[in-house]
Amino acid sequence: MPAGARPRRRLVALVVGATLLAGGGVSAGILFSDGPDAEPVAAPVTAPTGSDTEVPAVAQDRRPPPADDAVSWVGTWATAPTAVPESGVERLEDVTVRQVVHLSIGGDQLRLRLTNEFGTEALILGEVHVAVRDGDDGTDIDPASDRTVTFGGATSATVPAGAPLVSDPVDLTVAPDSDLVVSLYLPEPTAAGTLHNFPFQLNAVADGNVTAETSVDPVREPQQWLFLSGVSVAAPHRSAAVVTLGDSITDGATTVVGANHRWPDLLSDRLLGAPRLPDRGVLNVGISGNRLLRDPHSAAGSDGESFAAYSGHSGLRRFDRDVLAQPGARYVITLLGVNDIVQPGGRSVPADQTVTAQQLIDGHRQLVARTRSAGLSVYCGTILPFGGSSRFDTPGNEATRGTLNEWIRTSGECDAVVDFDAAVRDPAEPTALLPRYDSGDHIHPNDAGMAAMAAAVPLGLFR
Repeated sequence: MPAGARPRRRLVALVVGATLLAGGGVSAGILFSDGPDAEPVAAPVTAPTGSDTEVPAVAQDRRPPPADDAVSWVGTWATAPTAVPESGVERLEDVTVRQVVHLSIGGDQLRLRLTNEFGTEALILGEVHVAVRDGDDGTDIDPASDRTVTFGGATSATVPAGAPLVSDPVDLTVAPDSDLVVSLYLPEPTAAGTLHNFPFQLNAVADGNVTAETSVDPVREPQQWLFLSGVSVAAPHRSAAVVTLGDSITDGATTVVGANHRWPDLLSDRLLGAPRLPDRGVLNVGISGNRLLRDPHSAAGSDGESFAAYSGHSGLRRFDRDVLAQPGARYVITLLGVNDIVQPGGRSVPADQTVTAQQLIDGHRQLVARTRSAGLSVYCGTILPFGGSSRFDTPGNEATRGTLNEWIRTSGECDAVVDFDAAVRDPAEPTALLPRYDSGDHIHPNDAGMAAMAAAVPLGLFR
């Protein structure tokens, strides 16, 4: 068991067979397991006394154990989609949206997860291509790697409003720590109502269907991921994914655009370099401005009306979609709560949305309970300091942060603790970021600070 992890027994019951008994009862074979990787053990089931109904032997799990060369689908890249403020919805027609994503683990096959989950009308995809990026800059592709993506065998697809769409497997070998280019052709007028804002990655929108072209001539270069929320690969059966749930700090705020210096990217680099560690995909579902307990505040006439929707549903509300539904997810790292503390009373969130430390603790307890109920491990991150910020640094805010961090460190309720706060704070002034890690706004770490955060995550937690 990893250092710092809290032992526990998880009990999973699966009804695997049933026989109708006289009098309307049911006899079932039930398998019990200590966890997702344990061998199931059959519990005996007998007929009620006096029953003359024959009860078959308890059902056994006759599936062979996975072979060493067996594969499963595991996420290699992800982002969390959000809605778009009404004033910011752009309409696209007869254009190709070409987007770059940075993969964590590799494989010989991949699948895309496209999303129209916040759209109010169907999303029509005329054609979709994937290819390996050519070089370290721009959106050019290696033409030998270009592949057409299909959906149920068709090269076009319609994604209903409010729904995602998973592609057929694509035969394309991708390396770990590499870039994939995804090109979507939108032939009909399309409201871009589902996206991820502030990805710190330049993408391209080009006229016409240029999905297969090596280079495109962009009419604009958005820092957004549109209609795309995940890539998974066929990986060895011991592979798994680490999901990082957070806000702008996890999303990569203030890091160099296109450099992939978000702390989850740098954690992935460490995992790839760890000897004897199975493949571990790292899936970043941070959202700038995201809160643990509340959805964005965007009341009519408020300052937040023009941007709040980009902050996404609360961590508690989006948890099932953005975390538990990820292919191959086995571990969760949480880093949420600072926006709950500092946003109320500011220019877009009213003071009556101020939260207490106990409310944030209760919210974390919900994350822990829901993670464990799905059979995953949860590692809680401490909240970074914000001392020196003219807007956020108040005695009340610091007290709330301190109480929450103390609970995370000492309660023993998380499977392990990732002490991000200790990794980046100034020893001489513990309520502030160390100057060499401060981006300048006193709340977001710079690229060096992101590296310190990644280094604070014990790799032994993922064996």
